Amino acid sequence: MKKDILSSEKMGVMPIGKLLASMSAPAMLSMFVQSLYNIVDSYFVSKLSSEAFQAVSIAFPMQLLVFAFAIGVGIGTNSLVARKLGEGKADEASATASTGLFLAIINAVIFALIGLIFSGPFVTLFSDNPEVISLGTTYLTIVTSCSAGMFVEILCSKTLQSTGNMTIPMISQLIGAILNIVLNPLLIFGYLFFPALGIAGSAVATVISQLTAMTFVIVMLTVKKHDVHLTLRGLKIVKQNIISIYEVGAPTIVMNAIASVTTTSLNFILMSFSEAAISILGIYFKLQSFVFMPVFGLIQGAMPIMGYNFGANKEKRFKYTFYLTLSVASVILVIGLIIFQAFPDKLLSVFDQNSDMGIYALRVISISFIPAAFGIVISSMFQSIGHGFKSLIMSLLRQMAILLPSAFIFGKLFKLNGVWFCYPVAEIVCALIFIPIAFKVIKDEFNRKKSFI
Repeated sequence: MKKDILSSEKMGVMPIGKLLASMSAPAMLSMFVQSLYNIVDSYFVSKLSSEAFQAVSIAFPMQLLVFAFAIGVGIGTNSLVARKLGEGKADEASATASTGLFLAIINAVIFALIGLIFSGPFVTLFSDNPEVISLGTTYLTIVTSCSAGMFVEILCSKTLQSTGNMTIPMISQLIGAILNIVLNPLLIFGYLFFPALGIAGSAVATVISQLTAMTFVIVMLTVKKHDVHLTLRGLKIVKQNIISIYEVGAPTIVMNAIASVTTTSLNFILMSFSEAAISILGIYFKLQSFVFMPVFGLIQGAMPIMGYNFGANKEKRFKYTFYLTLSVASVILVIGLIIFQAFPDKLLSVFDQNSDMGIYALRVISISFIPAAFGIVISSMFQSIGHGFKSLIMSLLRQMAILLPSAFIFGKLFKLNGVWFCYPVAEIVCALIFIPIAFKVIKDEFNRKKSFI
């Protein structure tokens, strides 16, 4: 058995600093390139027209919902596979990974139907401009109904990450992001032998890139030997595997789905003051990805390490990983805060925006970056040890119980300038509540493990 799980054993023996760096660096690099894509994609769309950029901003919450289901199943599978490997159960880890692949395909089919039916009605909720509605419907229909590549690629990458293999997922994400950056201007404006497809070109570029990344990671899973084996051939659906995946994955799905609901609701609140404010929020989401994507890459490396060492009952390694991840995430977000405070006008100018409203919004929202470090790392820690429900409670509290009500109340009291403060308030309150809870959970879980020895 030891020979079967040799490559994943490094998570239990390699020095934590070196291990976290080796596992997180590839994911952070790929996430950085993904962030660059987010900026470049929006940059070219903004060059089409202000209506095109508004259309993409309106479509964002629905895209976030699709991503919620893709990442939820991926993280649920990642967490369970890492724990199975830590317990030395390689066959069960493979069965879990294959079940996750099956769930990813089912979700992709469901969202293909949703994209075809509901894209138009969703866009009309936020604009009565016929051009915005037409552009938004076209874009959202394509990226939603053709999202199978994203579902399968994320599942396969998360499965590999659970074994300690961060290189193939990194290359997969880099292929997708770089191809997207190249194809966007070619398909939007039409160069060489490529037709000018306008906003549809941006959507088609996204789909092609996702399918290419998916193809790469599937080929790598097929031709190389790994600690787990992904196949639908002869798959036996084990009810407990599905339940276990969704115990961690469902809260992740709900958390991201709540983010979609929150963004949609904020768009409604902002629309009552100015339609331009919706575009400002859309710009913020694109810009903040440069700060948060590297942190999420760090988390991709940290989660399987924490999950493995929790499964192996190695308390010191688990805690050191948790504290080191929190420290690195805090440094990244402090740097992000400084940039947003010092150069908001430069950031906005990328999208031909330099309004006082935008500058004010970026400076206020970025106050939330530092407390967000605690929320992100604590949430991932909960997921890594199978306490996904606590991550769900964190997200519900932050977004539904604090962020949205405070946005509404501050809007009533202080108009548009007050709405932006909902982000720092939500992050600070959530961090203050869950920091002591996190320490108690860690202590209780390892005490429980010791009682069984």
